Amino acid sequence: MRAKRTSGFTLLELLVALAVFAMVSLMAYSGLRSVLQSKQVTEQRAGRLQQLQSAILMLERDLGQIALMRGIRDEYGDVQPSLSTADFGTITLEFTRAGWRNPTGMARSTLQRVAYGIEEESLRRFSWTVLDRAQESVPDQVVLLKGVREMRLRYLDESGEWQGQLPTAEPAQTGPTMPSPLALEVTLELEDMGAIRRVIPLVESAPFVLPNAPEAKP
Repeated sequence: MRAKRTSGFTLLELLVALAVFAMVSLMAYSGLRSVLQSKQVTEQRAGRLQQLQSAILMLERDLGQIALMRGIRDEYGDVQPSLSTADFGTITLEFTRAGWRNPTGMARSTLQRVAYGIEEESLRRFSWTVLDRAQESVPDQVVLLKGVREMRLRYLDESGEWQGQLPTAEPAQTGPTMPSPLALEVTLELEDMGAIRRVIPLVESAPFVLPNAPEAKP
């Protein structure tokens, strides 16, 4: 009588099945890794964009409260206009703003002197607790955005032309007689996103119709 054949897989069939399973697993892992990497890159870019938006929002809020009629005296006793700029050093833009909240009722003004500049490839906000500074006055610093190579400024004058520099004024012209720009164009050169440009109207000069922004005149 013929013996019954035992059912099951041969060694060759097991090896083929294991090879197919390994290939499918490798393909599935590669797809999962690609999805996870894409998710990580998306989250990083979203976080970077949020940081940029927060920095721009802070600058817009400060400039939205600009007090063009209030100059200051710096730590050397020199008169500085309400809005000033510099093409060298850490601070690029400095101005007086209103609306400094005082929830504790301290004996101080609601005006505040703030500044923006680049230090160690980071956009920083500087602020002073007093307007007319003493020699020992040191500003508070907040890092708003990292990876910033440069901060460039242009100004829209009263004739509707974009200028690379603010109108020069005599030291006494820190009040109403100083020419006031209608808007400020801020360009941030970022390491990863290139040039980001923002045009911010100055409220004490509004309303105005914002023209196109051609290249600055030499």
